[in-house]
Amino acid sequence: MDLLDSNHWSDLHALLADLDRDIAALYTEAGIEGMRTRFVGPLIALHRFGPMTIRELAARRGVSHSAMSQTAAAMARAGFVESTAGDDGRTRPIGLTARSHEIMPFLVAEWRSTEAAVRQLDEELPYSMTRVVADLRALLAARSFAERLRPVDR
Repeated sequence: MDLLDSNHWSDLHALLADLDRDIAALYTEAGIEGMRTRFVGPLIALHRFGPMTIRELAARRGVSHSAMSQTAAAMARAGFVESTAGDDGRTRPIGLTARSHEIMPFLVAEWRSTEAAVRQLDEELPYSMTRVVADLRALLAARSFAERLRPVDR
């Protein structure tokens, strides 16, 4: 088989997209316009810990500053966050809007429900996804993906 005809992990990507779509459908059913699944974690963090800079929020969520900056801008356009006054005038923390405070009970309940469902699925698997991820990380720690992409015989 020619590897150009292959997309070995396409089923995994499709599965994750399907799960994401099911979660997003909950927001639509609840009438929450403009909500994206990638917004929920940062919104809950802002709810739990108060306004934060993009850098602080990125660190808390374990993503890059660039990714969080893009997410924060999209959340602001959708009306879920707004800039707040910073301590020193150089920083502009973001905080929740009144709209976000209103829907927060739903978001928290959805997050808990999603985490419970994912954990249940993980337990039902003969070889859990958390184990797969840990094993993949161990293999990549021994030989990185970048190294694996560069065959010796080029």
